[in-house]
Amino acid sequence: MADFVRIVEVAPRDGLQNEARHVATADKIALVDRLSATGLRSIEATSFVSPRWVPQLADAAEVMAGIVRRPGVSYPVLVPNEQGYARARAAGAEEVAVFTAASEAFARKNINASIDTSIDRFAPVLARAARDGVRVRGYVSTVLGCPYQGEVPLTEVVRVARRLHAMGCYEISLGDTIGVGTPRKARAMLRAVAAEVPMAALAVHFHDTYGQALANVAACVEAGVRVADSAVAGTGGCPYARGASGNAASEDLVYMLHGMGIDTGIDLEALAETGRWLAARLGRPTGSKAGQALAHA
Repeated sequence: MADFVRIVEVAPRDGLQNEARHVATADKIALVDRLSATGLRSIEATSFVSPRWVPQLADAAEVMAGIVRRPGVSYPVLVPNEQGYARARAAGAEEVAVFTAASEAFARKNINASIDTSIDRFAPVLARAARDGVRVRGYVSTVLGCPYQGEVPLTEVVRVARRLHAMGCYEISLGDTIGVGTPRKARAMLRAVAAEVPMAALAVHFHDTYGQALANVAACVEAGVRVADSAVAGTGGCPYARGASGNAASEDLVYMLHGMGIDTGIDLEALAETGRWLAARLGRPTGSKAGQALAHA
């Protein structure tokens, strides 16, 4: 087992995008800057999706202008199409991410397009990114289940991931959007995709609806994956998935990985403090068990 796992912190985007309470731009900037000081190497800063779809992140350009970019830290942003890419680049983005689903029903509900149409929209983004020297990450959601169609064929997960990788995405994040996966299924899904896409180009992204997120990450790390997405304080959730809770909490993930003898380069105490700070801004306790425990240590 390798001794390092890179964590992609998604709280500033995936964690905040569905918050009912308005989060001030200054707090978003402070969150990214606090996270930058913990040792994280990848922090998804915001999204350039239309403000009509994600009003919470309508201040994406202001956030990008306000954060302090640390050497060695990447600040990817989500873009839905070429227009979003242009806005992101104008705001100084040096890495972007595109997103689609493995479930046809979910893609039509969430992206308002078929899977293949959504991927076709990425072609000009990938082309411009290649010319600009911008790295592109790809997200595939609903890899272990869909709130509309239930089971998602593994062949579709593999097909979509393979296509995104072939188009030029340097990394593919495999997301259990509604958090229904269990370790054996998660590991089987990862191995099926890794048979077509190099394991080094894969990441995992688990939600904790049934309390399985950490177990799923552990199973996938043992199967060879070396990148995992998570959100400080366990923020996040899916507006299209009834009962879907937040992402795996970054603090809990770091605690687990360090306990497995795997380095993350992250200061757990600083991360937990940031999680508690964010939770206070959101008006609720942190969703991280490690964050809660360390507050009383």
